[in-house]
Amino acid sequence: MRPIGRYILIEKIAQEIKTDSGLILSAADASQLRYHKGKVVAVGTDVEHISPDDIIYYDSRAGYTMVIDERQLTVISQSDIVVVL
Repeated sequence: MRPIGRYILIEKIAQEIKTDSGLILSAADASQLRYHKGKVVAVGTDVEHISPDDIIYYDSRAGYTMVIDERQLTVISQSDIVVVL
């Protein structure tokens, strides 16, 4: 399976948010963050500087989620990525 063009297939990574005082925020609070964390599964034919298995932060409003081979994956555009770790 391979995305076409400048699209990237990612798997979301559940984030645990801890405040300075040590409180752990709920998943609902974490889902309201502007950027989410994900792991790159596959990259499109025109994508540069991003490889499979990279960990990224991307705009939370970006992409479409689908089920492929019993895995929940999200397709986003390369322009929606803000940080590559």
